[in-house]
Amino acid sequence: MSKHEIFDCIGIGIGPYNLSLAALMEEGTDLKVKFFDQTPEFQWHPGMLINLTDLQVPFIADLVTFANPQSRYSYLNYLHTHNRLYKFFFFQKFEMPRQEYNDYARWVSAQLSSCQFHSEVIGVTDVGDCYKVVVDNRLEDEREVYYAKHIVMGTGSKPLILEGMEGLPNEDVHHTSKYLFHKKTTMEGAAITIVGSGQSAAEVFFDLLKEQENHSYQLTWLTRSEGILQLESSKLGQEFFAPDYVDYFHGLSYDKRMEALKTLDQLRNGIDPDTLNNIYNILYNHSVSDRSPRTTIQPLTEVNEIRDEGDGYVLSCRQWQEDREFTYQSDKVILATGYKPNIPEWFFEEFEDKIVWEDDKKFKVSRNYQLQFKEKPDRNHHFYTVTNLEHSHGAGATNLGLAVDRNIHIINDIMGKEVYEVQRDTIFSQFTMGNDGF
Repeated sequence: MSKHEIFDCIGIGIGPYNLSLAALMEEGTDLKVKFFDQTPEFQWHPGMLINLTDLQVPFIADLVTFANPQSRYSYLNYLHTHNRLYKFFFFQKFEMPRQEYNDYARWVSAQLSSCQFHSEVIGVTDVGDCYKVVVDNRLEDEREVYYAKHIVMGTGSKPLILEGMEGLPNEDVHHTSKYLFHKKTTMEGAAITIVGSGQSAAEVFFDLLKEQENHSYQLTWLTRSEGILQLESSKLGQEFFAPDYVDYFHGLSYDKRMEALKTLDQLRNGIDPDTLNNIYNILYNHSVSDRSPRTTIQPLTEVNEIRDEGDGYVLSCRQWQEDREFTYQSDKVILATGYKPNIPEWFFEEFEDKIVWEDDKKFKVSRNYQLQFKEKPDRNHHFYTVTNLEHSHGAGATNLGLAVDRNIHIINDIMGKEVYEVQRDTIFSQFTMGNDGF
């Protein structure tokens, strides 16, 4: 491919965010675009597609509806195409099953010729008026070079393994992202411990709790959180995930944004009430007739190290409120320790010294999701990111409900006009006082 053949946009990574962007670009623009992902096919958190778990956002937070409810790539059209519309109607739930969301996204990706899997982007360089993109095409076993006016980095996140917990055998100690891959061998252990908090920890605990009667393991949940806390799910509370709040949040200073994230912790990291109720119902029923549920749930406890003792693993723990240290033994350990932004090495090699950073890990991002460059800030070839945005765009940065709004901004910015309408003043809350007061 010669340098004269320039794509309007190349997307790096094909998760839900860039898949949404690809679908909206295909339907609403005549842009020449390409999206690459190193995986063989679309899969959304395959290690956590636990049976009977739901998405935590309503079904209208699909890949396209907030931009174009008439899109052929909507979840409702997926249901209609698969003769599942009446089934979903009688299902009478606003949330879609997580496994079905994955199936829906795979259905969309299969229809988009702009999406190329088995292809890892191994380098991006700024060549003056566009970007050079080097791709390792594993399906064809060849190196490919593309040029693009704009880049959208959607490389997502990767498991966060805390210091003192790494380098242990995956079949025994692994992150929740690999839970289903090791579930069978995990249940062969006499003692299973979940370390961490949040929805993933709760879902894995619940899944193993359901299986416990058919096995003989002791099940333990250790978390440094103050308690097993419920997600703030009130309707007004959820308005902090609206685009209006993103507008407000982005306008704050960096320090104020960091403070705001702390105050919204229960909106970001709490556990779905239904999951907590389901856990309690099983615990209660297991306790009937003085039966021991063979479970331990202990908050206020941090795990600082996991040691392989040959016949099991010893967890070095600390009850931080009492400042009391102790050890705990387990055969299997599942780490619900969260995720961190997945920023490719080539990004730092090429752009670390060229862009503006708000601190040593958080790059400065415009409201329209452009990275801010030190030189030529008014450039006409942009590098957009939908990865590592929590510090710049708020608690909803990883919320699927805001993915479409992000892509509306990016598409409109690239096109230089409003292709998709930016909808605002759509919630009851307001976050700042106008010039005339309320």
